[in-house]
Amino acid sequence: MTDYKQEQDMEIEALEAILMDEFKEIHSGESGLSTSNRCFQIKVVAQDDDEDGPITNPAQLALIFSHTETYPDEPPLLNLKSLQGISAEDLRILKEKLQQEASENLGMAMIYTLVTSAKEWLADRFSQDDVGSTEAEEAAKDDVVIPHGEPVTVETFLAWRERFEAELALELAKLMPESVLTAPKEKKLSGRQWFESGRVKGVAAVAEESDVEDEEDIDFDEDDFEADDEEEDMLEHYLAEKSDLSTHSSMRAS
Repeated sequence: MTDYKQEQDMEIEALEAILMDEFKEIHSGESGLSTSNRCFQIKVVAQDDDEDGPITNPAQLALIFSHTETYPDEPPLLNLKSLQGISAEDLRILKEKLQQEASENLGMAMIYTLVTSAKEWLADRFSQDDVGSTEAEEAAKDDVVIPHGEPVTVETFLAWRERFEAELALELAKLMPESVLTAPKEKKLSGRQWFESGRVKGVAAVAEESDVEDEEDIDFDEDDFEADDEEEDMLEHYLAEKSDLSTHSSMRAS
């Protein structure tokens, strides 16, 4: 005849020696178990497989058990409580797992085996969360756009546009012959009129003859010089100023 009480007492002594401060006896009213037998609580912390000690994740639970009359030939009474960072759903899943393992280990002392299994489950469960959090953080860092250069404001854009249009007007004026630039205002063609007249083709031909490195004809189509109203005004303003300077120079010379 099996002496269940002796086997149970021997297991309790072994657990006390191995787990030390993590193991304690509690009142049956605190256990959450439907029994008046002695109840015990074991603190379970996730264990790192690669190190001899707990991992940094703070998840902790209390594994509560009580021996039945014929334990270990029947499973012990089990209950789980979260001490830190474990949801009720996780406790339910782990409890089902431990009850299944208890049924597979009938006939031998199994509490320490169940504690080890709980530690491994916690390590696996919460290490996955840590990896997911790290990946999410890395992805968030990749999504951050770091600005480079000077920020664009209304003022900086208008200043850039003014410089650009002035440079464009100057480049267009450089393509015109001196006779156009110094002509009287009433006879002067606008930039658009001069380009549309086709005279620019002659200028391009002269420029080609003077530059032996150019191998292709410069031919400006109408679409290439369809400046908007603001650009044309700036060009005419530039031409007017140059014409006035030429007139003053002629008067001084005379």
